Amino acid sequence: MVEKHGSVKKKKMGKKCNKFLDALLVLVHVVVDYILEFVLGWYLGPQQRCSPPEDKKQDDVVSKSAVELALLIKQRKLKAYDVVKTYCDRIKTVNREINAVVDGPFAEALEEAKEIDRKLDNGEISEEDLKAKPFLGVPFTTKDSTEVAGKLHTLGLIARKNERAKEDAECVRLMKESGAIIIATSNVPEVNKWIESRNMLIGQTNNPYDLRRSVGGSSGGEAALISACCTGFGLGTDIGGSIRIPAFNCGVYGHKPSTNVVNMRGCTFRTGKEEKTMVAAGPMTRYATDLMPILKVLSGPKMSDTLKLSQNVDLKKLRYFYIPTNKMKQCNPVNRETQMRMYQIRRHFQNLTGQEVKLADLPKLEVTGKMWRYWMTQEPANFNKLLGNGVDLNPFVELFKKIIGKSDFTMAAIYSLIDSLLPKEKESLIREATTQCKEALQELLGDDGVLFFHSSPRTAPFHYYPLVKIMDFSYFSIFNVLQVPVTQVPLGLDANGLPMGVQVVANDMNDRLCLAVAEELERGFGGWVPPYAAIRN
Repeated sequence: MVEKHGSVKKKKMGKKCNKFLDALLVLVHVVVDYILEFVLGWYLGPQQRCSPPEDKKQDDVVSKSAVELALLIKQRKLKAYDVVKTYCDRIKTVNREINAVVDGPFAEALEEAKEIDRKLDNGEISEEDLKAKPFLGVPFTTKDSTEVAGKLHTLGLIARKNERAKEDAECVRLMKESGAIIIATSNVPEVNKWIESRNMLIGQTNNPYDLRRSVGGSSGGEAALISACCTGFGLGTDIGGSIRIPAFNCGVYGHKPSTNVVNMRGCTFRTGKEEKTMVAAGPMTRYATDLMPILKVLSGPKMSDTLKLSQNVDLKKLRYFYIPTNKMKQCNPVNRETQMRMYQIRRHFQNLTGQEVKLADLPKLEVTGKMWRYWMTQEPANFNKLLGNGVDLNPFVELFKKIIGKSDFTMAAIYSLIDSLLPKEKESLIREATTQCKEALQELLGDDGVLFFHSSPRTAPFHYYPLVKIMDFSYFSIFNVLQVPVTQVPLGLDANGLPMGVQVVANDMNDRLCLAVAEELERGFGGWVPPYAAIRN
C-alpha cells in the first residue's frame, strides 16, 4: 500500500515537473522571439511598404482578379496589350523595392498581347476557342525553378547564372495554352530548399507589407509579385510549404493540390513521372475565386472530372474541425491574435451551418519535423547534388568559404549541407508515425470533412530570423508528409499590419472542398488586403 502511494506521488511530481518545463520552454520561446524582433528590427531599420499603383487607372487594372481581367479582355472593355503593359510597368517600378524578378518583364509578352487584340478585333477567334482559352490575355508569372522556354533557369545558383530553359514546364505550357501570357520569372532560395527567398545571385526578396520581413520560400518571389500587384497570378511548387509559407507571409491565396493532380515535368528538373513524392505544383492568387479556374487548367479535363471541380459544394453539409497546435516544442507558441482568428473562423462557420466546429487531434504531430526530414530523404531528387549543380559539395569546405567571405552559397544552403551529415531518423518509427497520422486524418475527415489548421504561430518574421528559429514551418510541412490538399487563406492583417491566415485541409482528391471553404472565408473575412494600404482589417 505504501509502495502504491509512493508511485502515485512520483507520477504527480513528474507531471508537475513536465508542466514546469513546458512553461519554461514557452518562456524561452517568447524571450528569444522578443530579442530577435528587437535586434533585427533595429538592424534593418524602420518599416517600409511597397509603393502603391501610380494612379487610379493603373490600380483599376492591376488589382483585378485574373478571371475578371480575362472577361474584360474578351468583352473588349480592356485591351490585352494595355493589361500586359500596365503589369510590366508596375514590375519595373516595384521590383526595385521587393527584388522579386529573376528574368523579365519580357518584351515579347507585349507582342503576344498585340496579336491577341488584333485577332479579337477582327473576329478571328471563335466562341469555341474563347471557351478553350479561359485566361486569354491575362499576365502570369512563375518561379525561376520552373522552366520557361528560353528564359533564365538558375535555381538561385551562381553556377547557373546564364542557364536557360529549353522548353516550358508542363504547368507553364498548360497556362499558355489557356491564353495566359508569361511576363516574368521570380526569385527562389537555392534549389528551393529554404523558407526565405534569398540567394547569392539575385539577393533577397522583400515582403511588400514590410520590406524588412521575409516573403517565405521557396515560391517567395511569386507571392511578393502577386501581393504587390505585379502579376495577374502565379504558379508555385510545394514540398514543405513552398506555396503556402510565401502565400501566408504575403497575404495571398495558395493551393497545394493532391499529389499527382498537376504534372510536375519541368519543375526543379522533375520528369513528371515520379510516383512517390511530397511535391505538388499549384496556383497562387490574390483572390480565392481564381484558384478553381486555374486548377482546372493545370489539372486538365480528365483530372478535373476526377476531382469533381465543377461540382457545387454545399458548405452547410460539410463537417468542420480545428486543431489549435501541432504540439511541437521546437515551435513558437501560437500568439493571441492568431488564436483569436481561429476563434472567429469557428464562430463564422458555426453561424453558417448551425453546427459546432469540433476540436480535433492527430497522433504524432509532435514529431512532424522528424517525419518531414525523413521523407525528404526519400525524394527522387538529391538536393545536395542539385545545390552543387551536379557536383557533390563538402559541407565543411563550404562553411569555411562562408566564414572567409568566399562562398557562392547562403548560410541557409550550407545548413542543408550540414544537415545531410547529421544522424538519420529511425525509418521504422517514422513510417509508423506517418501511417498513424495519415489514417487518423482520413478517418476524421472522410469525404465531407474540412480541417482548419494554423498557418504559423506568428506572422511574417524579419529577414534572417529563420536562421535562428526555423521549426515553425512544420505547421505547413505536415500536409506534405500526409499528401493531402491544402489551401492557404489570408485573413486580414495583425496589429503590425502583417498578413494573417489559416490553412484549409481536406482528404486526398477533395481539393474542391478546400477551395469552396476558401471562397467562403474570402466572403467572411475580406481576403487579400493591398500591402500599400496596410491598415488593420
